[in-house]
Formats: sequence, C-alpha cells, structure tokens
Amino acid sequence: MNSSTQTLTPVPSKARVIPHAANAGVATTAVRRSRLGPGREIRYGGAIGPVLLLAIWTLGSWTGFIDHRTLSPPWVVVQTAAELIESGRLWSNFETSLFRALQGLFWGVLFGVIMGVIAGLSRIGEYIIDGPVQIKRAIPSLALIPLLMLWLGIGESMKITAIAMIVVVPIYIQTHDCLRSIDSRYLELSETLGVTRGQFIRHVVLPGALPGFLLGLRFAVTSSWLALVVVEQVNSTSGIGYMIELARTYGQTEIIVVGLALYALLGLTSDSLVRLLQKKVLKWRKTLND
Repeated sequence: MNSSTQTLTPVPSKARVIPHAANAGVATTAVRRSRLGPGREIRYGGAIGPVLLLAIWTLGSWTGFIDHRTLSPPWVVVQTAAELIESGRLWSNFETSLFRALQGLFWGVLFGVIMGVIAGLSRIGEYIIDGPVQIKRAIPSLALIPLLMLWLGIGESMKITAIAMIVVVPIYIQTHDCLRSIDSRYLELSETLGVTRGQFIRHVVLPGALPGFLLGLRFAVTSSWLALVVVEQVNSTSGIGYMIELARTYGQTEIIVVGLALYALLGLTSDSLVRLLQKKVLKWRKTLND
C-alpha cells in the first residue's frame, strides 16, 4: 500500500518547472543567435542590387541628370542590342568571346589546382611554386601582354594564355591556403589508419580544399571576363572587346554600353552559377549564411 502511494505521489511543482525553464532558455538562445546572424534569406534577393542600379540609371537618364552623350539611356541600349542581335553581329562576337574565356578558364583552373595541391602537400613544391606565383601576382596583368605577344604572336594562343595566367592566381592561392588550413588531426588519423598517399589526397585533401577552390573559382570566372576585355583589343577581328574597340573608334557610345552590359551580365551569371554550385556541394557545412 505504501509503495503504491509513493508511486502515485505527484511530482513537485518546482521539478516540473525546470524542464520548461531549460527549454525556454534554449529557445531564447536560438532567437538571440538568429538576431545576431545576417537574417533570413530572401528569394531572388541577389537581384535587388542590379535592379536598383538599373533604376538609378534609368531615372538619371530620364531626368537628364546623366548626359546622353556620356552614357546612353537604357532604352537606347536595349534598342541597339536588339538591332545587333537581329543582324547576327552580337551573337557572333559573343560566341567567339565565350569560347576564348572558357578555354582560358579551363587551363587556368587546371594548372592552379595542380600547383595548389603540390605546394600544399610538399614543402619543396611550395618553395619552388609559391615564389613565382607571388611574383606573377605582383606584376600587373596588362604588363605581360607585350611579352606574350613577342613569345606567342598575336593569335588565339596568346589570348588564351593571357586569360589562363590571370585565372591561375586566385585558384592557386585559395586552394593552397585552404589545404594548409586542414586540421592536423585528420593527418594523424590517416597515418594511424595506414591510409596511402593517393587515398589521403582523394578522401581528405581534395574535400578539405574544396571550399577554398570554389571561392577561388568565383574570382577566376570574373577575372576571365576582365582579361577578355583587354586581349580582344589586340589585333582581333571578332569578340565583344573588338566590338567595343571598333565602336570607340567611331564614337558609338550605345554599342560600347551594350558590350559593357553584356560583360556585366556574363560576370553576374557566372558568379551566380558558382555560388549555386558552392551551396550544393558544401551543404554539409553549417555556417553563418545558413
């Protein structure tokens, strides 16, 4: 009888309050953390900045604050772009530029990753590779074009090489830095488990360097378009840069703005694609952005 009475004895009210208080504390902490973060993600929020810039440009052109001779109005640019598309001139130049940028980006990324992995895993490799890369980083890219012209001529190989040399720097730096930032405990664990060099690179090094590589890729895709503007103005007969240079010669401001707007659109689109890839591939990470 006594045992049943003890079993049915109600729990004191203070004991029942404690779990609720703990839960309330956790909820309050979660709220505080969300307030300290960047806030909730807005769908298509990345378009707010470019749309706002376009609205300012339109309003300034419509009110006359922006001189039409200095910067063509958006409606004139759209009309000019439609005429260039209809004539096939814009697509032909865009196709040539895209092919050059992709080729330069491919070789720059390939050599950047290879050099980053070698320098990240070997002290001797770092001593050999890191110095020349830092020298290349310190030299303005435009200063190398005359030298490349002497070495490779003024054909396509020079243009693609110039783009690749500009792209390789951010890929190497970010990959190398992220490799050296991998926790040493993974190295100790791999040695304890008897992991081979190839398995260590495939399962530890490359996944660990992936965040840095994708960040470098964001810089690289933008750099490839920037390099394209310069190299296509050197003895080119096609490409967006050639179209801009030809328009400058004849004082066609609206065509220049069309080319610049196309470069901006390509840069924004390529950066958004890399960010989407970054989000998909690195979804296992929990960061402030999440």
